[in-house]
Amino acid sequence: MPHTHHSNVSPDLVWEIVRNDNAFLVKRKSNGGVQFSRDPLNLQNVNSRKYAGFVNERAVGVNENEKGGVTVTSKKTKHIQRPADSAHTVTYSGNKTGRKTYKAVANMTAKAGYRADLREAAVSRVSAIRRSQRPVKPTPERKPRGKKAKVVDEEA
Repeated sequence: MPHTHHSNVSPDLVWEIVRNDNAFLVKRKSNGGVQFSRDPLNLQNVNSRKYAGFVNERAVGVNENEKGGVTVTSKKTKHIQRPADSAHTVTYSGNKTGRKTYKAVANMTAKAGYRADLREAAVSRVSAIRRSQRPVKPTPERKPRGKKAKVVDEEA
């Protein structure tokens, strides 16, 4: 008979135990003691119960892909006891339009039954990463408009 084992320890209890001391925690005294998280399944990089991917049964992480584009990692609830088997990774290349990528990520998280706020955070993170990957355009010279334009015309 197949044996499916889920942890008897609630995610809330795990969070209470590890919230002030875990491998992903980054503490900074310089900014008023704010705590960040390096957890790849944390969409906001903030050390909070809400976004702690390693504690929650369901979690999603969006990270930059070396070749451009984004890699979306989600947690499968099926293999909760085997962390190596519990991650599902999908890579969206930089060639895919931003809109198609947002839609794909939104659909993926919706089908998996993620909370709406996590879906939103995932899409906004994809958007921020894609924006940072765009080549920087040189700032165009501003054309004089209105009164300034008239002055330039009269001088010419």
